[in-house]
Amino acid sequence: MTRSRIPFSRRLLLAFTLGAFALPLAARAADTELLKVSYDVARELYKDVNPAFIADYKQKTGETVVIKQSHGGSSKQARAVADGLEASVVTMNQANDIDMLADRGLVAADWAKKFPNNAAPYYSTMVFLVRKGNPKQIKDWGDLAKPGVKVVIPNPKTAGNGRYTYLAAWGSVLKKGGTEAQARELVGRIFKNVPVLDGGGRAATTTFTQRQIGDALVTFENEVQLVRAEFGDNFEVVYPATSILAESPVAVVDKVVDKRNVRKQATAYLNFLYTDAGQEIGARHFMRVRSAAIAKKYAANYKPVTLFTVDELFGGWKAAQKKHFDDGGEFDKIYSSK
Repeated sequence: MTRSRIPFSRRLLLAFTLGAFALPLAARAADTELLKVSYDVARELYKDVNPAFIADYKQKTGETVVIKQSHGGSSKQARAVADGLEASVVTMNQANDIDMLADRGLVAADWAKKFPNNAAPYYSTMVFLVRKGNPKQIKDWGDLAKPGVKVVIPNPKTAGNGRYTYLAAWGSVLKKGGTEAQARELVGRIFKNVPVLDGGGRAATTTFTQRQIGDALVTFENEVQLVRAEFGDNFEVVYPATSILAESPVAVVDKVVDKRNVRKQATAYLNFLYTDAGQEIGARHFMRVRSAAIAKKYAANYKPVTLFTVDELFGGWKAAQKKHFDDGGEFDKIYSSK
């Protein structure tokens, strides 16, 4: 066997050097990893939040955190977590989805009290995106029900913004003193004008903006403003007279963080959303924020609109879910008769 001609001292130095290069790789392999599961139109928001948190946490603790994210229709994402997707944190667009996880024992029953503002660092509302010049003269919820108007709305069974849109239209009638029957009639006519029910908000945006289907897209204010910013004068934003308060609640998935020993990091991540840095990022993405100072700084982004809550007009999310969105509920009756 041929012996190495490299002197022992050099072989030792070489081994030490290779080992030194291997150490960062080993350290990286041991970095704390969080999986954040969220709704689809928050994708860009959290792409900016994640590196900001990572840098902030590194500066404060010396620890590196790796964040992976999964986005899709809010209710579809919540069901994936319930079925075994091991999210460390969830950042959804309605309390109902987190309540479902609490019912499964994955999230604390009092999750809404774990962080300020009902555990919702951001909120939004439902508005309309129309084509340049607003050729169908769409100004309020009733205009979406007119013959010949095509409306793009994601499926309320799978997407939180579809559910908010449905409740916003229904609530617009109740807020003016109308009856449940009148609200049902309006919502029924609106959904007769929906050519396709996409599974999530981002898919609905693609249908409207790229596939050129529909006269109006109804979705979150932050989503339509981002589309408006990207496509310029091709679209206009229309604010209805009244709309719904759409909170974006967050929660630690207790069963997962305890299993992976990452509760400290997961909690710090959600707390970061309430910091000035986290609120600033939210405001830049057209979310309405809880910080009065930052909301004032970005006031030009938000047109005043009369908002009502799910609690106010529907008795809370659990009652709304049971009446309107459970199998055989109002939405199924309305859509099956389309």
